Amino acid sequence: MDVGAGARGVQRSAPGSRATHLELFYDLIFVFAFLNVTTVTAENPTVRGLVQCLVVLALLWWCWTGFAVLGNLIRTDQGIVPLIGFATMAAAFVLALSLPKAFVDRSGGLYGPLVFAAGYFLVRVSETSIFIWLGRRNQDVRQRWLLLVLPPLLATSLIVAAALLPQRLFDGAGEGSARLVLWLAALGVEYGAGLLLGGSGWTVVSAGHWAERHGQIVLIALGEAIIALGFSPGGGAGLPLTWPALIAAVLGVAVAATLWWAYFDTLALGMEQALHRTRDPVARATLARDTYTYLHLPVIAGIILFALGLKGLIHEAADPNTPSWGVPLPSFDLLALYGGVALYLLALAVLGRRMLASRRWPTIGGIALLFVLVPVAGSLPEMVALAVLAVATSLAVLAQTIVDAHH
Repeated sequence: MDVGAGARGVQRSAPGSRATHLELFYDLIFVFAFLNVTTVTAENPTVRGLVQCLVVLALLWWCWTGFAVLGNLIRTDQGIVPLIGFATMAAAFVLALSLPKAFVDRSGGLYGPLVFAAGYFLVRVSETSIFIWLGRRNQDVRQRWLLLVLPPLLATSLIVAAALLPQRLFDGAGEGSARLVLWLAALGVEYGAGLLLGGSGWTVVSAGHWAERHGQIVLIALGEAIIALGFSPGGGAGLPLTWPALIAAVLGVAVAATLWWAYFDTLALGMEQALHRTRDPVARATLARDTYTYLHLPVIAGIILFALGLKGLIHEAADPNTPSWGVPLPSFDLLALYGGVALYLLALAVLGRRMLASRRWPTIGGIALLFVLVPVAGSLPEMVALAVLAVATSLAVLAQTIVDAHH
């Protein structure tokens, strides 16, 4: 996209640019947002609660990636852009704050679903408006501006329709299902429009910036896993510090560190180099969209599910009333724990295939191993189940590292 001299108060980004402090400040909103997603889902450990978690996470991700696109096109810390950024951050924080009441309102205060819809609308309209303004001299943007404007408007309308759905038309379960369908439709509108736009209207100015921004949000998600491990729902200040609690902490950090290694050791660098080598603007934008905007969503979702499975685990391990090494994990927590890691590894395998044209067989073998271990882990004490997960994940990542070292 051409950001010319007519874009007053805006400084164009340049090849080789890196993330600004304002972008990192914006990411802090998502620390709170991810924490809220896991907290709300932990209070509703059902299939519907899990689907709602993933839908909200996908909408949050779309808000984040819109700001990442702008940060790649322009300097977000120069001119008037910081003022717009602060307004966007305020709207994003309102969005994160309203997450517990996004689907079902609770008594007292403002109507949660509408507050969520308003926050989402403000974030998306802010990002879209800047994008259109910057590309007003770009013929492709002018011709396809409806594909930029309509998705946030239609998606917000669907979320508002879900919030205002007349209760008399459905019973309790039917009302929840109808709302969820409308939310899924909103999600389909946003992500479908992204596919229709393809690589038109913009290009990745700095491959380094684009890769760095997505690496930073992966780190934030991994930090959420650590927070979930140490921040129990009931608070643990009055509980004794026991060996099982310390071992649970070490094992949780070990898995998180292994997930970090799987992404950042060679894969992240290889993807950045592949994006940098892609010189055609449309091909580069399409590759960036596919591998970062779309395929990084399951990377983040896998970490959040892992964090969900960890939530409260240390609290239970430190409780004197809990048997040694804990009780077997509930089915929901077990599937979140193992399934989250499996989803993360699967996303990395797909990224390696799409970006580097390599089949990551050790990673695929690790995914298969995790699925085989789920029934076994379901009968084990939770500390042992976590240890099994740590060993299996470490073996898969170690094998993949050895294979990568020979290429």
